[in-house]
Amino acid sequence: MWAASCLASCCAACACDACRTVVSGISRRSARIAYCGLFALSLFVSWILREVAAPLMEQLPWINQFHKTPNREWFETDAVLRVSLGNFLFFTILSFLMIGVKNQRDPRDGLHHGGWMMKIICWFILVILMFFVPNEIISFYETISKFGSGLFLLIQVVLLLDFVHGWNDKWVGYDEQFWYVALFIVSLVCYLATFGFSGLLFHWFTPSGQDCGLNTFFIVMTLILVILFAIVALHPEVGSSILPASVISLYCMYLCYSGLASEPRDYECNGLHKHSKAISTGTVTVGLLTTILSVVYSAVRAGSSTTLLSPPSSPRAGGGKPLLPLDKADEEEEEEKNKAVTYSYAFFHIIFSLASMYSAMLLTGWSTSVGESGKLVDVGWPSVWVRILTAWVTAALYMWSLLAPILFPDRDF
Repeated sequence: MWAASCLASCCAACACDACRTVVSGISRRSARIAYCGLFALSLFVSWILREVAAPLMEQLPWINQFHKTPNREWFETDAVLRVSLGNFLFFTILSFLMIGVKNQRDPRDGLHHGGWMMKIICWFILVILMFFVPNEIISFYETISKFGSGLFLLIQVVLLLDFVHGWNDKWVGYDEQFWYVALFIVSLVCYLATFGFSGLLFHWFTPSGQDCGLNTFFIVMTLILVILFAIVALHPEVGSSILPASVISLYCMYLCYSGLASEPRDYECNGLHKHSKAISTGTVTVGLLTTILSVVYSAVRAGSSTTLLSPPSSPRAGGGKPLLPLDKADEEEEEEKNKAVTYSYAFFHIIFSLASMYSAMLLTGWSTSVGESGKLVDVGWPSVWVRILTAWVTAALYMWSLLAPILFPDRDF
C-alpha cells in the first residue's frame, strides 16, 4: 500500500512537471495554437464523456431528478452540453477581459499569451462545476446554442467570401499573363470538380426505385445556383472574376454533399453508407476530426482577418504617423512600447465561444433524438437542414457582394 502511494505520488509529480514544461514553452507565436489545442481537448473530453458518463450521471440526484429515468441518449447529450457550457464560459470570460487591448504595453496582453497553467486549471474547474448546475440552466444553454451556432456558421461564410475575393484581387493585381493563366486553371478545376461532384451526388443520394424528390431538389437547386453565379459574375455591368464564382460553387456543392451525407443511415435515399447501421470507431473518429479541423480553421482565420477584427491601432487596419518626428532612439523606444496587437483578442475568444456552441450541436445531433444515427457526429435531419440552409445563405451573400455595388453605387462596399 505504501509503495503504491509512493508510485502514485511520483507519477503525479512527473505529470505536473511535464505540464509545467509544456506550458512554459508556449510563446507569443504559439499562443493561438495552444488555444486551438485546448479547444480540441474540450471536444475529445465531450466525446469521451458522451460515451462513458451516462451510467454515472444517472446516479447523480441533482441531474436525474425525474420520476422516470430518461433514456441513455438524454444523459449523453447532457454530458456534452455541460462540457460545452464550461468551455463557452471560459472563452467568454477571456473575451470580456480582453476588450480594449490595443497594444502590447497593456498588462492583459501578457494574460492572453501567458499564464497557461492558471488558465488550464481554471478551464478544468469550470468544466467540473458545470456538472453541478441545475438542469434548467443546461436546457437554456441548449436553446441559445442553436442561435450561437447559426451565428458561427454565418461568420464562417463571411470569412470564406473575404478569402476568395482577397485571393482573386491579389492574383489580378500582379497583372501578368502567368497569374491570369493560373486564375483560369484554378477556376476550371473548381468547375470540373463541382459538376463531377454533382454527378456523384445523383448516384449516391437518388438511388433508382426510390422516391428521393427532396434529395433531387437539393442537388438541382445547387446546380442552378452554380450556373447563376457564373452568369452574374461574367455580366458586363458586374465585371467580376470567375475565380470567386468557381470557388463558391465548389463550396456550395460540398455543403450540399455534407447535408445529404448527414441524413439518417436508415433513410432509403442515403445510399452512401449502403444502409449500414454498424457504427465503427473509425467513422466517429473521422467525423470528429473533420469537425475539429473545420472549427479550428474558422477560429484561427477569424483571429487573423483584417476585415473583421483588426483593432484601429493595428498595423493591419492602418495607423497614423506622429505629427512631429522623433529622434531615432526615441522613435525605436516608442515603437517598442506602443507596438500594436495584430488582431482583436476579444473577438478571437468570442469565435471560440461560438465554436463551443456549434461543436456541442454537432456532437448531439442538434440535440435531437435520431435513433441509431445519434451515435454519429453531426448526423440527423437538423444537421441536413443546417448544411443546406448554410449553402443557400452563402449563395445569397455572394450574390449580394456582386450586386450591391451596382444597386447602391453611392456606397462604399
